Amino acid sequence: MIAGRYELRELVGSGGMSSVFKAHDTLLERNVALKVLHDHYGGDGAYVERFRREARAVAQLSHPNVVTVIDRGEDGGRQFIVFELVEGRTLKELLDEEGRLPVRRALQIAIQVARGLAFAHEHGLVHRDVKPQNVILNGDGRAKVTDFGIARSIDVAGVTQSGTVLGTSNYIAPEQAKGGEVEPATDVYSLGVVLFELLTGEVPFQGESFVAVAMRHVNEPPPSILDLRPDVPARVAHAVERALEKRPADRFPTMDAFAAELEACLAQLGPRPDADATLVRPAPVLKESRRRIVRQGGRRWPLALVALGVLLLVATAAFLLAGHDSGGGGAKKGSHAQAAPRPIRLTAAGSYDPEGDGSEHSDKAALAVDGDPATAWYTEHYRSFTKHGVGLVLAAGRPVRFHRLRIVTTSPGFRAQIRGGSSATGPFDTYLSPMRTIGAATTIALRSVPVRYLLVWITALPMGSDHANVNQVKALA
Repeated sequence: MIAGRYELRELVGSGGMSSVFKAHDTLLERNVALKVLHDHYGGDGAYVERFRREARAVAQLSHPNVVTVIDRGEDGGRQFIVFELVEGRTLKELLDEEGRLPVRRALQIAIQVARGLAFAHEHGLVHRDVKPQNVILNGDGRAKVTDFGIARSIDVAGVTQSGTVLGTSNYIAPEQAKGGEVEPATDVYSLGVVLFELLTGEVPFQGESFVAVAMRHVNEPPPSILDLRPDVPARVAHAVERALEKRPADRFPTMDAFAAELEACLAQLGPRPDADATLVRPAPVLKESRRRIVRQGGRRWPLALVALGVLLLVATAAFLLAGHDSGGGGAKKGSHAQAAPRPIRLTAAGSYDPEGDGSEHSDKAALAVDGDPATAWYTEHYRSFTKHGVGLVLAAGRPVRFHRLRIVTTSPGFRAQIRGGSSATGPFDTYLSPMRTIGAATTIALRSVPVRYLLVWITALPMGSDHANVNQVKALA
């Protein structure tokens, strides 16, 4: 019995700083969750004060997507916090049981988590340890965030080593991994990792130790969601990419902004539960039994006539699908179905160097779209790259709403952004993607804005290199 009121019933879990029990509140006759600080931290004034401070802060949060704090106290030197008991399973358990989720379900869960975290940010509290284990799904499927800033110690696997507080390695933001200041953008990054896992069934970075994983978050570009799961809508992939930017300033400015973008992505999926904003799913094949194609008098239709009818049906369907994506007719305004992405032929239009001589190996631009990954356009060789950027300009021949762009390079590690414009000489003031660290083969989701020219705008060279190569660029629209 804790504090003469809470009867411990069952140990639910134990972490680096505390244990959580299912308990019964004998005063109000209800079940609760009770977190008790481990005894060996009870004599540490700094830990005790942090435990109390976090309890007071979280107690101010009343939101449907945040686990509510009910009480806080001390019993025999043991610090405890009482939470509402959420009967359900954690998001981690859901992932373990079901693997990657349908796009719609993943967005719905991420939006709820984002709204809970945004509410906490508004009240001055950054979670610092956003991960599937800290999201509980109740019986109605509602997501509730728990453990705000309390379980902050780590070990090799990202959980229990005491010392510098970093968070959990698989979901750690680069600034956390470097021991820097945490801020709301830190939670944006961690939620981006969670959504990446919900969509692909795996975290972007894995390793044999906490340090190995943390350094990958700092130094390596995340894998492309579109490479791991091509059916994810481009706008969804774009949102995750932006959330996973290395620099906090390059991510969504607030958690509210991230949530709003995810809600817009969800709206684009359309009303059907299995609708997808990027693909037209083939209609089921209609089969007629032999009985259905017999005349009333018992005579069967000639086989050739039946075959002709089937061909007409197929031709009609093909015509309608073609019309959906052509200039003459198209889909009705407001329709959520879109044609499957199709390759767009790009041609070389030159280069862009507004702070230099205006050209950056323009004569080599065609090598980036010649279909040969052994050849490349490349930047000048720089002793010190101090420009805002240089870039490769490619032309589509007409205004196109690009869906995604794939870059292959033999000099991975440079930073680039995809921009668009109406002239080969600029300006390129239509931003189609966030800034990305480009890996050996990187697929980038682009905003659906019509542009005639694409600019691969390079703002930083690979570490330890004096230039950057772009071996191949392929586009889908």
